Amino acid sequence: MISGAFNVDYFILLIAILLIVGVITTKFSSKMGVPALVLFIIVGMIAGSDGVGLISFDNPKYAQLIGIFALVIILFEGGLQTKWTTVRPVIVPSVLLATIGVVLTTSIVALSAMLILDVTLLEAFLFGAIVGSTDAAAVFAVLKGQNINERMGATLEAESGTNDPMAVFLTLSFIEIIMASNPSYIGFIGNFFWQMGFGLIFGLALGKIASYAINRINLDSSGLYPVFALAFALLTYSAAALMGASGLLAVYVAALIIGNKELTYRHSIFRFNEGFAWMMQILMFILLGLLVFPGQLFQLDIMLKGLLISVILIVVARPIAVFLSTIGLGFDVKEKIFLSWAGLRGAVPIVLATFPMLAGIPNSQLFFNVVFFVVLTSTLVQGSTITLLAHKLNLMGPKKIAPLHSLELVSIGKANAEIIEYEVEEDTAIIGQSLADIEFPKNTLINAIIRSGILVTPSGDTIIKEKDFLYILTSRKSKKELEAFLRQKNEDEIEEEIELKKSL
Repeated sequence: MISGAFNVDYFILLIAILLIVGVITTKFSSKMGVPALVLFIIVGMIAGSDGVGLISFDNPKYAQLIGIFALVIILFEGGLQTKWTTVRPVIVPSVLLATIGVVLTTSIVALSAMLILDVTLLEAFLFGAIVGSTDAAAVFAVLKGQNINERMGATLEAESGTNDPMAVFLTLSFIEIIMASNPSYIGFIGNFFWQMGFGLIFGLALGKIASYAINRINLDSSGLYPVFALAFALLTYSAAALMGASGLLAVYVAALIIGNKELTYRHSIFRFNEGFAWMMQILMFILLGLLVFPGQLFQLDIMLKGLLISVILIVVARPIAVFLSTIGLGFDVKEKIFLSWAGLRGAVPIVLATFPMLAGIPNSQLFFNVVFFVVLTSTLVQGSTITLLAHKLNLMGPKKIAPLHSLELVSIGKANAEIIEYEVEEDTAIIGQSLADIEFPKNTLINAIIRSGILVTPSGDTIIKEKDFLYILTSRKSKKELEAFLRQKNEDEIEEEIELKKSL
C-alpha cells in the first residue's frame, strides 16, 4: 500500500513539476525568440531516459492516445476563437491548401524520402503523408497574440484546422496499402468522401445542438458550462470517429459553429478551454519529447537526412503546394511566400509517426526519428521567424491590444440574467451619447465601463467613447433586443457607406 501510494504521489508530483516548468517556459520563450513548443519538447527530452532520467517513457500507444485527446482539445479551442466573418472570405483557399496542398506536399516529400531514406515508394509516401500537413497546435500557438495580417492569419488557422483529417486519412490509407495483400483503391476514394463529408455533417449538426443546449440549460454554477461545452467536443469527435468519419474535422467545424453563436457564459467557456488547451499543449509536447531518445535522434546520419528533408519540405514542397493551390485566388507573391514559410509542422506529424510503429511497418523507428527532427527544425526555424517575415513583407495588421482588466462573475444562473461584455466600435450609434440619453431596452443596466484599462464608474452623464468596454446586466428575455440595439450603426457612417457604394 505504501509503495503504491508513493508511486501515485510521485506521478502527481511529476505532472505538477512539468506543468509549472511548461508555464514558466512560455514566459521565457517570447524573450528568447523561440516558440514555446520547441522548449516543451526540449523539457521532455531532458527529463527522459537519455536526459536526467526523471521519467522513463517509451510507449507509443499511450503517446498516441494522449496526443489525439490533446488535438481534440486544441482544435476545439482554436475553432471557438475563430471568427466566421474572418474565415469566410478565405475558406476556399484554406480548403484547397488543406486538400490539394497536402497531396502535393506529400508527393514531393515522398519522392525525396525514397532517395534520401532508401525506402520503397509506398513507405516513402507514408512518410510524406505523415509530414504533409501543417499543425493546428503549432500554428495556433505561434500566431496567438501576434498582429499578423488578418487575411493571412485566417487562412493559416483555417488550413491548419482542416488539414489534419487529410493527413490522418493519407497516413492510415498508406499503412493499409502496405499491410494489405490486395488493397482496394476504389474503396479508398469512397472512404475519403465518407470521412470528409460526414465529418463536416457531424460537426455542423452537433455544433448547432451544442449551442442550443448550452443556451437552453439553466445550470446552478457557471463552472459547469465550460464542462458541458467540452463534453460536446469529445462527443463530436467520438461519434464521428465511431461512424468512420473524420472526428478531427467534426470537432473543428462544431467549435466554429459554437464559437460564433451567442452563448450563455461565453467568457467562462472560452477562458476555460483556452487554459485547458494550453495545458494539453504543454503535456503533449513534453510527452512527445519523452518519447524520443536524443542518443538515437542526434546521430549524424539521422541529422543529415532529417535536415535535407526539412530543407526540401520548407523550401521546395510547401512553396510549390501553396503556389499551385492558390492559383487565381487573389493572393500576391508576397502573400504566397508568407503562406509557404508559415507552414509549421508540430505535434500531428509526431503523433502520426506512432501509427506505423504500432502497425509494425518496416523502418517505422527511422521514420519517427526523422519526423521528430523535421518537426523540431520546422518549429524552431519557421516558428521563430514568422513575425519577422511578416514585417519584411509588410503583412502586419493593426496592433492587437488586449484589455488590461479581468472580470470575475458570480454565477447568476438562478436569477435568469446575464452580464454581457461589449466593445464599442467606431460606427456604433451610441458613441458620443450620455448614458442618461441612451434608451436601452428594458431590464438593462450598465454595471461598469473599462476605458484604456481604467475602470470608469458609470453615471447618467458618462459619455460613451470608442473602444470602451461596457459590462451590461440584462435579463435573458431582453438579451436579443439588447444585441440588436448595440448593433445599430451611426447614421453618418451609414450615409458614408451608401455614398461609397454609389461611387464604386
